[in-house]
Amino acid sequence: MQYEKSCGALVLRKDKTDGKYYVLMIRHRMGGHRSFPKGHMERGETERMTAVREVYEETAVQIRIRPDFRETVHYHPLPGVSKEVVYFLSETENAAVKAREGEIAQVEWVPVESAEASLSHENDKMVFRAAIKKMKSLGAPVNI
Repeated sequence: MQYEKSCGALVLRKDKTDGKYYVLMIRHRMGGHRSFPKGHMERGETERMTAVREVYEETAVQIRIRPDFRETVHYHPLPGVSKEVVYFLSETENAAVKAREGEIAQVEWVPVESAEASLSHENDKMVFRAAIKKMKSLGAPVNI
């Protein structure tokens, strides 16, 4: 069995004009599914370093990772391949985005209220629900 590990982040941004929360999502060129930015760890990187780098490489958004949230999902993208993805909860004020050419079809800020329905995979929905639960426990007025 081949093992792969990726790290990424669920990125939240509170809009300064409407006061609502938005989630950063990417749409992949291959398959067109929506998810959160993530990518493979490189030698010498910590999980957090990988998440920060991958979010920036895929979306041009700089993030601050919250220290109190880490969710892991496991799945088999191909026969004989086991993949672990570690997600962190992060925040940014950067509204401007730019998709990585070739790999990412679209980068978008999705309103938190419609984010779960926009996600393609159940693993991503599970991470999203856990992140929203965490934000609510911290007193953030996140409406879904």
